Amino acid sequence: MIRQATLEGRRFMRVRVVTMPLTDYSRFGVFCSEHTNAAGEDIRYLARSDAAGLPDYDYWLFDSSKLVRMHFDDDENFLGGEIIEDPTVIVEHNYWRDAAWHRATRRDDFATE
Repeated sequence: MIRQATLEGRRFMRVRVVTMPLTDYSRFGVFCSEHTNAAGEDIRYLARSDAAGLPDYDYWLFDSSKLVRMHFDDDENFLGGEIIEDPTVIVEHNYWRDAAWHRATRRDDFATE
């Protein structure tokens, strides 16, 4: 799906904020991201210690205009996504996305480190 969508001109990009040293789950994610990057997704990594000023929760932005905030319980079980429609909040999350993107390390460089 990623390969076909990128061939059609769509972009898939994400920043994963991770705790160092990596957990087994995060190392598995780095391994898997090699395949989605090869398909056209651009995944970058940012150490949590370098994420000052960014939110401490997960969210997805679609086309820079649709925002979904992810909710998890204390054991990190996914509880669901909350659609946010407030344009001011969406713009703020675009800013955070851009700030994270510029601080983050490309997947291949991060995996090598």
